[in-house]
Amino acid sequence: MKARQTTVKVASALAWLAGLWLAAIGGSVPALAGPPVECRVDGVPSEAAFPLNYVKKAIGNKKLSILVLGTGSSQLGGAAQNAYPARLQAALSRRLPDVAVAVAVDVAQKRTAADMVRTLSPALAASKPDLVLWQTATVDAIQAVDPDQFSQALDKGVRLVRAAKADVIFINPQYSPRTELVIALGTYVENMRWVAVQKEVPVFDRFNLMKAWYDQGTFDLYSATKKLDMARLVHDCLGRLLADLIVEAAKPDPAVIEKGN
Repeated sequence: MKARQTTVKVASALAWLAGLWLAAIGGSVPALAGPPVECRVDGVPSEAAFPLNYVKKAIGNKKLSILVLGTGSSQLGGAAQNAYPARLQAALSRRLPDVAVAVAVDVAQKRTAADMVRTLSPALAASKPDLVLWQTATVDAIQAVDPDQFSQALDKGVRLVRAAKADVIFINPQYSPRTELVIALGTYVENMRWVAVQKEVPVFDRFNLMKAWYDQGTFDLYSATKKLDMARLVHDCLGRLLADLIVEAAKPDPAVIEKGN
């Protein structure tokens, strides 16, 4: 009975995470000139200590290709301009107005980090990105993958991306007040950070950013799936802050950066 209850709780948690994603892609909002809410959070800095040299070169060549790798409830399509990959593309296009920015998405449900590594080479060959945004850890935590195996998969993935002449940024899991007592994410978040330090990979700390939003009352993430506008704003903030991290880490020529966006 206890095992069945745990399974039901995990299924409910996954449904919540999928709901936040689907809520964000369920409609359309225009590109906003300024942050609709206070996106940034004190104490959760963008970790741009490590450079993105391939991204810097791509920006110099006026063409930047990004691949989002991860898990998700849906491939991004025509109505998905509110999910964070599309909001990232919009934000980068505003920050870098003379650069052609393209964001492709490779997402599928229930993929562990090792699963993604197994299909990574074909994905890199197909999209030829300058930057890979690798969101992972949630499925590994749900499946209780050995943390060392998780770290080894991250290490191998980074090596494959760099062999393809691209940079990589880790994106850790979404935070959900509904799932924090059901899914033990902490070990995987810390392992991801440790691999990032060892391999000199920037980290977008989505988990602690979203937790701070919830704790400070910026977003009611507990009921976000019932509030489509809120889900869209969450994704818009994620896209904007990712764009800031990318520009900060790439350190392009200041002349190509549009100020105030």
